Amino acid sequence: MIAYMTGTVAAVLESRVILEVNQIGYQIYITSRTAGALPGRGRTVKLHTYLNVKEDGLQLFGFLTEEELETFQLLIGVNGIGPKAALGILSVLEAGELRLAVLAGDAKTIARAPGVGNKTAQKLILELKDKFDLQETFERQFQNASSQSGTKGAAAEAVEALTALGYSATDALRAVKKTEITDEMDTEQILKLALRNMAF
Repeated sequence: MIAYMTGTVAAVLESRVILEVNQIGYQIYITSRTAGALPGRGRTVKLHTYLNVKEDGLQLFGFLTEEELETFQLLIGVNGIGPKAALGILSVLEAGELRLAVLAGDAKTIARAPGVGNKTAQKLILELKDKFDLQETFERQFQNASSQSGTKGAAAEAVEALTALGYSATDALRAVKKTEITDEMDTEQILKLALRNMAF
């Protein structure tokens, strides 16, 4: 099992990257989000990888974060979702957004991914809901917002308030993440700014 690879970016294509490691070029399948976040050609990058063994060969899938890799592995554990479909889902939704959508039962948001209909989205929610923790999901999403747990809690409460107002969990999370949160802000202040973000 290859846990991760660190190498030089030789080429970035639409759905894969060629990573040169010790003068060997590895073709690694990636999401469109990862493709957009990779450094330029000739730069060094570390990718957390999953090796998919098929009858006709081997495939490497790469991710910039361990959270993405973990979420990918959970997705392919759902019956009917293969590696390519899992990549498609993670191209549309960040790992944290997907977790929140699953916890909120937001099949509509998950079904935005190519090749994923409402039936598959509902099945995904049913199989993964017990594997995600709401508080942990919030903490992961807002860990960079502040070092103080109080601010993280206020941000999480703002997301919950937005979903109570009828917004999808994913859209609510995106709006709050766009907000510049300071240590002094409470839930109401974050909510007001997040509602402004909803207008854009």
